[in-house]
Amino acid sequence: MAPFKRRSFLASAAVAAGASTTAVAGPASAAAPPGSAPEPSNPGSVARLLSVPEAGRGVEWLRAALQVAVELELCVIPPYLCAWWSVKNRGSEAARLIRRIVDDEMYHLGVVCNLLVAVGGRPRIKAAAAAYPGPLPGGVRTGVTLYLSGLTKPFLHDVMMAVEAPEEALARTGSSSPTVGTFYGHLLNGFWAVAPELSTRGQLSAHIGADELRPVETLLDVERSLDIIREQGEGTSRSPADSFEDDHPAHYYAFSEIYHGRQLRETDNGWKFTGPPVPFPDARPMARVPAGGWSRPAAPVQQLLHRFDTVYTTLLDTLDETWAGGGPRTLGAAVHAMRGLEEPAVRLMETEIPGTRGTYGPQFRVLA
Repeated sequence: MAPFKRRSFLASAAVAAGASTTAVAGPASAAAPPGSAPEPSNPGSVARLLSVPEAGRGVEWLRAALQVAVELELCVIPPYLCAWWSVKNRGSEAARLIRRIVDDEMYHLGVVCNLLVAVGGRPRIKAAAAAYPGPLPGGVRTGVTLYLSGLTKPFLHDVMMAVEAPEEALARTGSSSPTVGTFYGHLLNGFWAVAPELSTRGQLSAHIGADELRPVETLLDVERSLDIIREQGEGTSRSPADSFEDDHPAHYYAFSEIYHGRQLRETDNGWKFTGPPVPFPDARPMARVPAGGWSRPAAPVQQLLHRFDTVYTTLLDTLDETWAGGGPRTLGAAVHAMRGLEEPAVRLMETEIPGTRGTYGPQFRVLA
């Protein structure tokens, strides 16, 4: 298989995605219909950051932008975890693709936390935890509602693919909503313009999935780290010479392979979903978690929900401590807490909701 070339790949693969790309992008340029994402509590925060003239973007601007990045990276992990936990056969191609992307997102969270520490900030991770259903933080991708559900084709299309849709695929929609890729591009430009002193004190090193989190010491380290995030799924590079370092398609196209049921392959007419089959997996029928959470669940379900949320809150507290000087030992405790989420989540997904064909699932609530 020939190496991925960013511009030709995105242009033709976006066409290969066909109606899916248009459908994902459509709501962003239209008036919000009933039932769509509510207005964010801090509407347009990314737009306001990007409206600051480049000459006025200093270290404080970088810190504010990086905290938004923390919120963006954290908010997609719970929906993707629900999709992964719901897949019954973890050896399936679909499960493998989703698990890789979950690992990528955890790595991205580590990268932006390291960057924030490098410029003298402190990540506020627990405070950044999203409530579901709801919009993406910062006013990016308006019209997209993040919610929690087991893996279904609508969930793939409306949440997972919608979040990851690349800039070049959206360029034709006329959307005025800033994309995640645009935001990261401005963040990188801000680093080069400000050229801040970068401190390694408090930054962490760790192996996260196939990636290695390392302290950033130079602006070239910053560029490499942000480019990896954009390459892996949050945005696109503008250079026609860029390629995927790990030979994996970006997140949008990996999710598209599950959605379309086949792997992407380069053909004489561009990139098409004509490769080996990617069977849609058998998934636990976790229903969409409603606004406000599950209504009056039975005591055993309530106990599982509380146990999950207790571990989730502990995880967020531990991550806050990790980048506040806790170091590798605290990070290890956070990893241990995260592993503890799966068992109650799967038990909830295997508990039927009375009077329906669906099952419960975790709510990812932060306890006081």
